[in-house]
Amino acid sequence: MGKKSIVAVGLMSGTSADGVDAALLHTDGESVIDVRGGITLPYDDDMRSRLLDASQHDAPTVELLRLERDVTMHHAAAVAKLLSKAAPSDRKPEVVGFHGHTIRHVPRENLTMQIGNPWLLSQETGLRVVTDFRRNDIALGGQGAPLASMFHQSLFVDEAPPIGVLNLGGVANITWLGPNNTIIAGDTGPGCGLLDEWVQEMAGMPHDRDGKLALAGEAHREIVEEALAEEFFTKPLPKSADRFEFDHIDVSMLSIEDGAATLCAVTAGAIYAAARKLPAMPSTLWVTGGGVHHPLIMKMLADFFGSVRCVSERGQNPDTLEAECFAWLAVRHLRGLPLTMPETTGCSEATCGGTVTCGCPA
Repeated sequence: MGKKSIVAVGLMSGTSADGVDAALLHTDGESVIDVRGGITLPYDDDMRSRLLDASQHDAPTVELLRLERDVTMHHAAAVAKLLSKAAPSDRKPEVVGFHGHTIRHVPRENLTMQIGNPWLLSQETGLRVVTDFRRNDIALGGQGAPLASMFHQSLFVDEAPPIGVLNLGGVANITWLGPNNTIIAGDTGPGCGLLDEWVQEMAGMPHDRDGKLALAGEAHREIVEEALAEEFFTKPLPKSADRFEFDHIDVSMLSIEDGAATLCAVTAGAIYAAARKLPAMPSTLWVTGGGVHHPLIMKMLADFFGSVRCVSERGQNPDTLEAECFAWLAVRHLRGLPLTMPETTGCSEATCGGTVTCGCPA
């Protein structure tokens, strides 16, 4: 008989600082993955500005603690909104997978920091909370990311290998699934982070909605080639990067439209460069994350890979898939199952991770 599934909530606050994604799952932390709902609770402009500022600059300790408190309360509100939409007959969740918001990720120095107070979240939700998913992996020589790879392997077990699963967030990461359950994963470079930042600064827009700016521009190949010659892009997987590790890529001399198109080309080119170092090119590249909504990035990927498909074609939600992953990871933690392995993060051995709040509030 299979293990009994656990009802879990997963929470994700991506490096673009758009808001909190929340998902409700019935899962055994292995092959049973039954999604029961997902929502996004956006940050307001003030919260987003504070998060981006803390991610790029050294915030005073008290300000960082205030930000952690406020971010945690926003996550609690996301849980409340998610559960308000659940079916009345559904079982109450038993655990929350709480990634927090990444303020620093410097794997070459064995450093990572996500803010979020699990004890406060536990008090607000009445649930156990699993958090701090990255640091055990780093203690075992890994890079602490990406964390979704084993989840991708379980989700796509019915697809004929080799395939790729690409998460296009602020940073892009890919999971390669080959024959005989082989897996390789890692960050490929910028996802939508550089493009979002460019559009915010130059056009006063939160992001390049519907790709209108980039579609009106032209990618400057010499800038793309110079960017992709940097050391990070020449390394094989597994590897990991910080959201702001690519700020040296300079399009400031270009028009808004050409700058946007060029940054899209850097994102797509970096993904292709990483894929070329894999044992075989993916027959299909499945894409999730906010980048699936950008038509130029998706077109550029199709030019490189041929078969590029959004996970929505499989009935999955690209906007909340990563939150679903953290619900699944929380259940794996409760069951002592590995979250990462050498092929996904470079850690020395397959290892569990995370910590859990003790019991539930009275």
